[in-house]
Amino acid sequence: MWHRHSLTLTARPRGFHLVTDEILAALPRLAEIRTGLLHLQLMHTSASLTLNENADPDVRHDMALFAARIAPERLDGLRHTLEGPDDMPAHVLASLFGTQLTLAVDNGRLLTGTWQGIWLGEHRQHGGARRITATLTGE
Repeated sequence: MWHRHSLTLTARPRGFHLVTDEILAALPRLAEIRTGLLHLQLMHTSASLTLNENADPDVRHDMALFAARIAPERLDGLRHTLEGPDDMPAHVLASLFGTQLTLAVDNGRLLTGTWQGIWLGEHRQHGGARRITATLTGE
């Protein structure tokens, strides 16, 4: 089976947000797969997807703190500044964290670790709604 679906995540402020439930709610056909893969591709260059801690929100807070230090706004010498001081740092973070995830599917469920969840890294102050293309494959 191959199935492709586009979904849109609600707009969020800058930071890291647990979006596992929002993604799963948009993919009812996941339940049909015994063994397969879910590929998620974020269709933006100023946000990211990553798999990380799903229980303690302090981890998302601390990750945002590290991200702000890795890619600070108003860094001397930046040339890509027409869209605001948060735009170029957002591109850097999207490249570092990545915009795609591939996850195993087992008996209609994501095969993730006990404490793993899908995060949206919103790297702009006001990035808006974010589109994801989800591709399911399996039997």
